[in-house]
Amino acid sequence: MFRNLRRALCVAVAALLLPLAAGAQAVEAEAAAGAGYWHTSGRQILDSAGQPVRIAGINWFGFETANNVVHGLWSRDYTSMIDQMKSLGYNTLRIPYSDDILKSGTAPTGIDFSGGKNADLQGLGSLGVLDRIVAYAGQGGLKVILDRHRPDAAGQSALWYTAAVPESTWIANLKALAARYRGQDTVIGIDLHNEPHDPACWGCGDTATDWRLAAERAGNAVLSVNPDLLILVEGVQTFNGVSGWWGGNLMGVAQYPVRLDVPGRLVYSAHDYATSVAQQSWFSDPSFPANMPGIWDRYWGYLFKQNIAPVWLGEFGTTLASTVDQRWLAALVDYLRPTSTYGGDSFHWTFWSWNPNSGDTGGILKDDWQTVDTVKDGYLASIKAPGFPTGGGGGGDDGGSTASCSATYTISSDWGGGFNADVKVTNTGTTALSSWKVTWTWSGAQRVTSMWNASYTQSGGTVTAVNAAHNGTVAPGTSTSFGFGAAPGGAGAPAVSCTAT
Repeated sequence: MFRNLRRALCVAVAALLLPLAAGAQAVEAEAAAGAGYWHTSGRQILDSAGQPVRIAGINWFGFETANNVVHGLWSRDYTSMIDQMKSLGYNTLRIPYSDDILKSGTAPTGIDFSGGKNADLQGLGSLGVLDRIVAYAGQGGLKVILDRHRPDAAGQSALWYTAAVPESTWIANLKALAARYRGQDTVIGIDLHNEPHDPACWGCGDTATDWRLAAERAGNAVLSVNPDLLILVEGVQTFNGVSGWWGGNLMGVAQYPVRLDVPGRLVYSAHDYATSVAQQSWFSDPSFPANMPGIWDRYWGYLFKQNIAPVWLGEFGTTLASTVDQRWLAALVDYLRPTSTYGGDSFHWTFWSWNPNSGDTGGILKDDWQTVDTVKDGYLASIKAPGFPTGGGGGGDDGGSTASCSATYTISSDWGGGFNADVKVTNTGTTALSSWKVTWTWSGAQRVTSMWNASYTQSGGTVTAVNAAHNGTVAPGTSTSFGFGAAPGGAGAPAVSCTAT
């Protein structure tokens, strides 16, 4: 129950009065926190240097649907989407997916390539597109949480497995993704399964239905191939006869905590919604909304307040169409603790959703996939938090060394009349690159027709590409990339040189 409308067609969002003071979209950074992989200590998440961080992000769904890719690329370039998210002060992307995207040959649908949009996604499978989104997010200082949302695109499942997608497949695919992004600290963690609900139990001991035991099996499997990741574990629907939102009931943790083989990697996650999703008894309580902090304390907030573990509100949202929902969101934002007062000693969150086409919540974007719902976004202003270092690296950069780089040139497709290629630029030195230049010479008559994530000049067969504004900075040992189209095809891959500038 409660979730059968979540992926329906979009609904109009009413314009409502804003109960919170409007202000700057992003909160001033206390420090350049967030580098490297993260770990936990008590109720806080800390970066590789031990500084507290706060996840303050957004859900961008679609990889879990039959499109097998984030939605909205039929309207816009994916880089412009991510740039807009960052400009609004969101620092983390939660990306839902289904196990379908890990099947061989799965390809995305619904991407517009006209006018140069999404040009570097042409010819890629769903995982290849995910790679590009992760890379670009990291270059902009955003972190990524992968969310195993559904076993397949057909819909939600109460348990972590189905007849068609057994537990063994679930775990194998989690491990495959953990290995795929090993060493790329843009991906900070994996949400093991979205919204377990009845008959899923917590602590009942039945291996077929006990979500806590399944989370231990899957979490330890992930950590066996990538021990740096955070393991994010949602709740269930019902514990000891007390029911709530799907995935939102973490009452059982007090008696039955999740046990992982690697310490400092566990984050508990809850979901919470308003009446636009479903009615709950607490919304009609005469004391509403004053009763809500006690409700949240009971279901999941106690874990934070008792310093047991970090708590991440992985989904919350509303159309804001009713006064009750407006009051609910204002109360919830206050409960999550304003960043200006509490900094990283706070609840973590990712709002549902960026997409406007979530039928029972709407999104931060309006139906044109471009215009921001400033009323809805404004509610979140006080709990937004600083972004993180760019480039996905976590190493130090002791000054005084000579910057250096290398480049590799790969042809991604060639149809005779033209071809597409990708160039990967890697920082091979010990200091961060601030800018770079890549040069190559074709022996034939090839001409660049378009280039993305870099600018270029061409003289005869010699092409010189220089970084764009967003990807000039490259940390030691990390990489960035750009791509281009050219004609005619059949050129082969020339030798390339890279210069730190």
